[in-house]
Amino acid sequence: MLPLTRHGQREMLIGSSLLLIVGFALSRIAHPLALLIIPIFIWLFAFFRDPNRPIPVEPNIMVSPADGVVSDITEIENDPLLGGPAIRVGIFLSVFNVHINRSPCVGQVMSVTYKKGKFVNAMRHGQASDENESNTIVLGDGRRPIAVVKQIVGLIARRIICTAAVDQKLGRGERIGMIKFGSRTELSIPKWMNPTVRVKVGQKVCGAADVIAVLGNVN
Repeated sequence: MLPLTRHGQREMLIGSSLLLIVGFALSRIAHPLALLIIPIFIWLFAFFRDPNRPIPVEPNIMVSPADGVVSDITEIENDPLLGGPAIRVGIFLSVFNVHINRSPCVGQVMSVTYKKGKFVNAMRHGQASDENESNTIVLGDGRRPIAVVKQIVGLIARRIICTAAVDQKLGRGERIGMIKFGSRTELSIPKWMNPTVRVKVGQKVCGAADVIAVLGNVN
C-alpha cells in the first residue's frame, strides 16, 4: 500500500464523504454515472501519497527539496539570507506531483519565516517568488547559512505546512512539510560553496532522491 501523509487526513476524509454523496446522487439518475467519481477519488488519495525515497549518500551534494519540474535556474547577485551571491533552482509542482517537501542537506534550522501574500500562478516564476504567500526555511552548518528552501503557494495551492522548527537538526532528504494543491519550491545555495548544478530547466526531479547540485567547497 502506498504510504500517505498525515497532513492530508482532513482533506481525504472530507473529500471522500463528498464524493460518496455525489456518487449516490448520480447513481439515482443512472447507475453507471456513479463511476465518474472513481478517477477523482483515486486522484485525491494519490495527491497525499508520501513515498519513501532512496537518498543519495555521496558527500557534498544537495538533493531536490520537492518533486516536480525544474522551472528556472537563476543567479542571485545578493541573497540577504545567505549573505551574498547565490544560485536559485525553482521547481514547479503540478497537482499530480508528490507535494512533500524535503531537506536538501544535513543542517540545522536557523530560521523559519512565514509571509502572507498573493496566489499568483506558480508558473510565473519571478512574480510568484516575490509576491505569493510563502514559507522560508534557512539551514546552517552551525556557523553560517548553507541553504534556503522556500515553499510558495500557487494559483490553486492555498495552504503551506512546515514541520521544521528553529534549532532542529535535519538529515538529508528529511521531510519538512508540504504544500497543498499545486505550488512552487525553491532551493538557494550560496556561491561560496561553489555549487555545480546538475539539473536543467524542464527536467523532472524527485524530492530527496535526485541530486540538484554538487558542492565544490564546504569549508
